[in-house]
Amino acid sequence: MSQTFYTIATFEYPADVQILKGRLESEGIPVFLRDENTINSDPLISAAIGGVKLQVYFSDKDRAIAIYDEVRAYAQDDFGNPIVCPNCKAKKSEVYYGRKGIFNKLFPFFEKRKYKCLNCGIITNPM
Repeated sequence: MSQTFYTIATFEYPADVQILKGRLESEGIPVFLRDENTINSDPLISAAIGGVKLQVYFSDKDRAIAIYDEVRAYAQDDFGNPIVCPNCKAKKSEVYYGRKGIFNKLFPFFEKRKYKCLNCGIITNPM
């Protein structure tokens, strides 16, 4: 068994990762949560250290990604409709924050919401 880890996803808070962690473990995939205890002790530093990283062994990567794709929630508009990528028309987008510039790093809640297509990778602004 390889000891090299692969980060499947990052989450802002440890509570957000628990359902996926349970699902992966029920499928027999060992899961490791990097920075979980640090963020549990001080949740305000989550953005500074990049959140909780859900990691699996590299050999389990493909199975873990397939399971994550089954349970992940994709971005929706205010009416509950999935966000459609203007480039490839896929309905698999996630909220994306670039946090570029010192102002957005210090005050990330002021940054306008963008969406990143998980199919083609394009980043778009909402309409």
